[in-house]
Amino acid sequence: MYDITMWRHIFKLDPAKFISDDDLEALCMSNTDAIIIGGTDYVTEDNVIHLMSRVRRYPLPLALEVSNVESVMPGFDYYFIPTVMNSEDTLYHNGMLLKVLKQYGHVIDFSEVIFEGYLVLNSESKVAKRTYSNTQLDLEDVEAYAQMTNELYHFPVMYIEYSGKYGEIEKVKAISQMLTQTQLFYGGGITNLSEAREMSSIADTIIVGDAVYSDIKNALKTVKIKESNK
Repeated sequence: MYDITMWRHIFKLDPAKFISDDDLEALCMSNTDAIIIGGTDYVTEDNVIHLMSRVRRYPLPLALEVSNVESVMPGFDYYFIPTVMNSEDTLYHNGMLLKVLKQYGHVIDFSEVIFEGYLVLNSESKVAKRTYSNTQLDLEDVEAYAQMTNELYHFPVMYIEYSGKYGEIEKVKAISQMLTQTQLFYGGGITNLSEAREMSSIADTIIVGDAVYSDIKNALKTVKIKESNK
């Protein structure tokens, strides 16, 4: 198995979006630490398995971020299970997990399962609307969620999701300072190397997603944060 605590940079691919063979090869051979497949809309068994089979041609870790039971399948190195901590719907706290365990609990290798304390902070994002997330959080709120993740739930990962919007540095720093055991993932709005460097100086791991589809050249440059963090 791979050591996810060593991951500094991840590309996140949406199975519902098109990516050419050339762009996919460039991503997978870019020295990124891993690929995560995941999305909000139109995530199906067919498009997940299609994208998985394309990424599997390359020698790097591959994870599935579980957004529905239908798209869960064998073949990934890791399965990231989000618990959307600021969701007002229990489905996104543990309801999805309950469904997965009822259907696949008897065959799950729990060494491959990574639980994420997920905090959605962009009110305009699809994921915020889908999960009924309360994004109107101040510094004390996000610090409390970080403490909850680190001290009470003991989740291995806390994922700060701004989904298409570059995050508020003050909040990301506040969260980071509360985490002593939990690994901090940051995703949202990273479009260039400068932003990647700024966020990677705070978070343990940065996730680059939307830029893959809007500006592949600058998305690829974000991998250079690994050189500056050696």
